[in-house]
Amino acid sequence: MVEKALYFEDIAIGEQFTNGGYLITKEHAIAFARDFDPQYFHTDEEAAKHSVFGKLAASGLYTAAVSMRLKIGSPLSKVSGGLIGLGLESVKWPQPVYPEDTLRIVITITSKRLSKSSPTKGVVTYRVDTYNQHDALVMEMDAAVLVPCLNSHKGESQ
Repeated sequence: MVEKALYFEDIAIGEQFTNGGYLITKEHAIAFARDFDPQYFHTDEEAAKHSVFGKLAASGLYTAAVSMRLKIGSPLSKVSGGLIGLGLESVKWPQPVYPEDTLRIVITITSKRLSKSSPTKGVVTYRVDTYNQHDALVMEMDAAVLVPCLNSHKGESQ
């Protein structure tokens, strides 16, 4: 069965999309940090014991990458043409993520409007809240994507 693509008109303010169950492994967290955020508290388990975290912590950038992976696995990823990002308004990490944490996301649509530069598309803004297995908020992100309007795919000109 082919899933129906989502268009601007299909998305409602306040609508939520969820996905979860991503286990943070020590090996992946360290490998990511070695390549992209090589601070000792992300890469060296022994040295991390003397950090503000008291143990090895996953990079916030890794948390953001995992959240993106979960977003792509959510029903919101069914947007026609894919999730074309327009930018991030804010990203915050209120709590650290540690190896063996399991992450899940809740995406909430916060606003939508027609594009000023392209009348066949809309701009949808949303909040991604990432939680660990204890339901502690570990990341919050506000972002926007470009979403095609349904009429733009029916041959109608606007």
